[in-house]
Amino acid sequence: MRGLFFRNAGSLDNLKVEELPVPVPKAGEVLVKVFAAAINPSDSKNVLGKMSETQTPRVPGRDFAGNVVAGDSQWDGKSVFGTGGDLGFGRDGSHAEFVTVPVEGLVEMPTGLSYENASSIGLGYLTAFAAIVRTGAVKRGETVLVTGTTGAVGSAAARIAAWKGARVLGTARSIRELGKRHDLSFVEWIDLESRPLQQSVKKLTGGKGADLILDVVGGPLFAVCLESLAQRGRQVAIASAGGPDVSFNLVNFYHREAHLMGVDTLKLSFGESAEILKALLPGFKEGIFSPPPVEPVSLDEAIGAYRAIAEGSTGKKFVIRFARADLNRL
Repeated sequence: MRGLFFRNAGSLDNLKVEELPVPVPKAGEVLVKVFAAAINPSDSKNVLGKMSETQTPRVPGRDFAGNVVAGDSQWDGKSVFGTGGDLGFGRDGSHAEFVTVPVEGLVEMPTGLSYENASSIGLGYLTAFAAIVRTGAVKRGETVLVTGTTGAVGSAAARIAAWKGARVLGTARSIRELGKRHDLSFVEWIDLESRPLQQSVKKLTGGKGADLILDVVGGPLFAVCLESLAQRGRQVAIASAGGPDVSFNLVNFYHREAHLMGVDTLKLSFGESAEILKALLPGFKEGIFSPPPVEPVSLDEAIGAYRAIAEGSTGKKFVIRFARADLNRL
């Protein structure tokens, strides 16, 4: 089979397209013929040596969609998608023509989703649900602030919060950023250029603050998000742009009786990830959730997509599109 492969982490120059042996499923696993596999920022970080979980040599790739071709007769021939576990880090991932996946990590594809779209929703919606529902415990009627709301995780989180009956506040670097986000019309937008974030949040909430904040940025927004919390509010952090160290007013923090929590999707097992994706399926079937805009690339073009993501490319989500013919080429 053909796939992306790197023997050592530290540079994208180490990522190559190579001929590799088809993996053999172990007990409790299946072999999936990959038709589509999204490329995430963490995939680039994986190759660049920025993820402590990386074990080399390795095929990268966290999200997949395809057909089961071997390993479990109950799943044979079914169209599946998924993400999670140590896929692409501690075991070979989805950026190759075939991948082995534990049975508990499989989710059957719903009608109406293409392979490209199914592969594109995995990590973004998984992260958003884990942060907003699983960790943040959002409640109906609460006010939720999501930073980076126009990105893949932020937009998914906004939709999930609204689905759960919450009021959603979102941030944009400037009002110009919102020109094409008619799909998020339910969000009450905060223009970060106009005034400090905490002032905007307090104004929109009558001085109370947000009950739950998902901070997908960290770094420069971390402390001001804490200052935007309501009494006994919860803040969930999933990233730290600009560096790992932050500072904040500890006295204000404990007087507010605030809760600070972190989410790392690499700590979710295959089974936990699949359960989250299954919980999201009704939202996709009802048209409440939607996949991000996809830009298909070939396997040979994928390294260029890795570089674009590492350089901060935004907009459409790159998805590797594999040939769907010759399912029996094992």
